[in-house]
Amino acid sequence: MKAMILAAGLGTRLRPLTDDRPKALVEVAGHTLVEITLSRLRSLGIREVIVNVHHFADMVADYLKKNDNFGMRIEISREDVLLDTGGGLKKAAWFFLENSGHAPGHEQEPFLLHNVDAISTIDLERMVQFHRERQALVTLAVQNRETSRYLLFDKQGQLCGRRAGPDQASEMARPSRQAHALAFSGIHVISSRFLSMIVEEGVFSIIQTYLRLAGLGEKILAFRADEYYWRDLGTPGNIAQAAKDVKEGKLQL
Repeated sequence: MKAMILAAGLGTRLRPLTDDRPKALVEVAGHTLVEITLSRLRSLGIREVIVNVHHFADMVADYLKKNDNFGMRIEISREDVLLDTGGGLKKAAWFFLENSGHAPGHEQEPFLLHNVDAISTIDLERMVQFHRERQALVTLAVQNRETSRYLLFDKQGQLCGRRAGPDQASEMARPSRQAHALAFSGIHVISSRFLSMIVEEGVFSIIQTYLRLAGLGEKILAFRADEYYWRDLGTPGNIAQAAKDVKEGKLQL
């Protein structure tokens, strides 16, 4: 199984921490965000990872090389222009499709997509098993918590729309009598066959592709992760809180 770490963002919300480094190299309790994410992926048995980079790109590449790629095969996907999540994955698709002709059933083989600024104790092994058992196209780790943007799921846990905020109008990909608004965690399990379904070009959010495919009846499912620790590390305050949680034993790195 392979994975991609989304690490190309400018990290503007993290300033001043990102004035002289990319957000991937911001630290929590002495560990960089990219190191923490790689460690989580290694715990799932993943040894092949691609990381997209843009802001201070050479610093990320040099850091990984200096640390011998943490014993993993790590490829770098450089983005001269920020491509957003969907465009970034599309550019890196070759990594998941290489040697596919030699692996029967490879089109069903899932990979993991993980935001570098999301930290959690979500059981990735259980999430992948959930994805496989339900033969999903995409599985998204979600929680019942407040957020600025919600994804909407029907009673069967299938994606049906999104909403910008609690008082905003919903954008529906397909009709649902009762849509549950849940917060996305930035962790995806994606079947490789999804890559051939991306028709969007240039800079685009992967959520845009998910909604289009959900409207066509594809199985894009919610993996409920309410019982797990999760934190967005996109602000200095959240970095400080995560470090405090490590010190107090609420989070292990």
